[in-house]
Amino acid sequence: METVLTGWYVGYVIAAAVIVVVVGLVGWLLSLARRIGVQAAAIVGVLADIRATTAPIPMVSKLNQKLLHVVEQASTARVALLGEEKTSP
Repeated sequence: METVLTGWYVGYVIAAAVIVVVVGLVGWLLSLARRIGVQAAAIVGVLADIRATTAPIPMVSKLNQKLLHVVEQASTARVALLGEEKTSP
């Protein structure tokens, strides 16, 4: 009685091929993840710079209000000191 092992050999070859493909895909995914991590770190750095440079923008409104108040007070002082008519800013 002869044992036929051809089926086993074919199975081993297919299993080895599947393992090689899976290992290749995992390596490719890991390299993509590394690239994404590097790009994400760069983006976080740029966002920190943007945040630092745009933080003063809301203060422009406050500065404008303060300057209008100063102009109004100067106009009031001019009227009190010189008796001139008040001008609107």
